[in-house]
Amino acid sequence: MAVTAEDCQLIVDVCNTHGVMLAVCHVLRYLPESKKIKEVIDSGIIGDVVNIRHLEPIGFWHYAHSFVRGNWRNEATSCFSLLAKSCHDIDLITYWIGDKKCTNIQSFGSLNHFTQKNKPDGASSRCLDCNVEEQCPYSAKKIYLDLFNKGHRGWPIDVVTEGVPDIESLTECLRVGPYGRCVYDCDNDVVDNQVVNFQFEGGATASFSMIAFTEEVCKRKVTIYGTKGEINCNFGDPAINVFDFLTRQNTKHFLEKTIPPNTSMMGHSGADYHLINSFVTALSENDASKILTGPTDTLKSHMLVFAAEKSRKEGKVIPLLQ
Repeated sequence: MAVTAEDCQLIVDVCNTHGVMLAVCHVLRYLPESKKIKEVIDSGIIGDVVNIRHLEPIGFWHYAHSFVRGNWRNEATSCFSLLAKSCHDIDLITYWIGDKKCTNIQSFGSLNHFTQKNKPDGASSRCLDCNVEEQCPYSAKKIYLDLFNKGHRGWPIDVVTEGVPDIESLTECLRVGPYGRCVYDCDNDVVDNQVVNFQFEGGATASFSMIAFTEEVCKRKVTIYGTKGEINCNFGDPAINVFDFLTRQNTKHFLEKTIPPNTSMMGHSGADYHLINSFVTALSENDASKILTGPTDTLKSHMLVFAAEKSRKEGKVIPLLQ
């Protein structure tokens, strides 16, 4: 919504004062996985939610592309990584936990690896001229040129070059542009790992982990523990799994895919389509309830993100209901 708490509040106040219909692109709420989890929670099958454990594996090369070399590498020129990358995940936790208010929040995290002190001996400032490039998993040659040579032309290559990429233009961009820099020699300062702990009214808790160093790219994993059962979901799988403590049976709840076959809005596993469809429907029917991530809900989760970052920087638990 915005990169400061004050600006977020101002946006919400203006929307409420003037009746603006606002949708924030928290696309994960529109995924079938997220909606099915919410449906199961609200049905009472797993009883009262006691704990949510949520993981975002960013992917080692994705992190290097976006948060070391890319647009979101530096807090002063963009914002901190929990807001840039994981405000979606904090929004999901508040979505699933429902009306319970967060009473306390705590966070730890750091820029652990992508720093000058970890630069290998003999490494150059650019991958194309580097003597140790073959031994580096974050090599721009591996991430971009190898991908291009396999026939790929979309993201992330289309971010590196302008227009239709060819091998000459891509190579030149890596030679002189930001995406060809050594990952240990950039002006990045955002964290590459972070955990956030939440305590909610009534004693329920949640934990969130964001980590750069993963094979999987943004394939979220969540387990939700209730008093009568638990939910397990690997985003991208065809079903979520629900275990019932009483029957001791696992049940798969399969997901409904309702995306038109020829749509160009397949980003974020089709969530882009559902978000735009909901927003257009809300406008055409003058019904803001069609929007899953309006100003009020977004402000709620954004304030938790700002509080978590405050906790990380100040090294203390942040009470939220004083």
